[in-house]
Amino acid sequence: MTAPVKPNRPSRGPPPYNGRMVAGAPEWVVREDASPSVLAALAVRQLLGIRSPDELPPLRNLPAASVARSDQEQSALERQWREFWALTVEPLAHPSPVPLDLVDGFGLLAALPTTGFDELRDAMMPHAGTAVAYADSAHSRYRSDAAAGARVSYRAYAGAIAEHERRVGRRAHSFELNVQVLPLAQRGVWWIGSLTIAVTDGLRGDVVAFDAAIHPIIAELA
Repeated sequence: MTAPVKPNRPSRGPPPYNGRMVAGAPEWVVREDASPSVLAALAVRQLLGIRSPDELPPLRNLPAASVARSDQEQSALERQWREFWALTVEPLAHPSPVPLDLVDGFGLLAALPTTGFDELRDAMMPHAGTAVAYADSAHSRYRSDAAAGARVSYRAYAGAIAEHERRVGRRAHSFELNVQVLPLAQRGVWWIGSLTIAVTDGLRGDVVAFDAAIHPIIAELA
């Protein structure tokens, strides 16, 4: 059974329109991926025992840490990770006021502001190998499934948009949506940014269930 879509999408105004028109009609843009950077950030969350965001399920096949910390230490890590998560998921919407610096061991998958993130940086580095290996494996599996035709991206989204247009009796507004297909332990769809959703990989591969799950998203945007 599909989990309910998180209702309180972060708001920062209407989705950006990229300025192009197709025969004078509105245009929609959907980008789908299983970003290694997003996967690595979620792996760090799990390996460090970070709880937020509470509604987002853990990753499959990755142990959750049980680390003894003071409330103050835990609060600092939670706050820093949330900021790291925001700039990883939607970097253009969350620019850092200071330069970013790559985290040792993560290659190009993780960068933190040069000030204010010492606790998270120190906590992340011992887990770099596990987090990067998990991210690379999950991303490769997504690419393999996509290449094998397990997901027909355009058809899935175009069908949902066409159905929305029939229901409301007008063309869909121009919108932008980023979809992260992730190996989460619970099946469902969650808003993880103002223009970004996370979809469980199993749900994404189920044509009927995914079609039903994506309709509320399209209706909210279009």
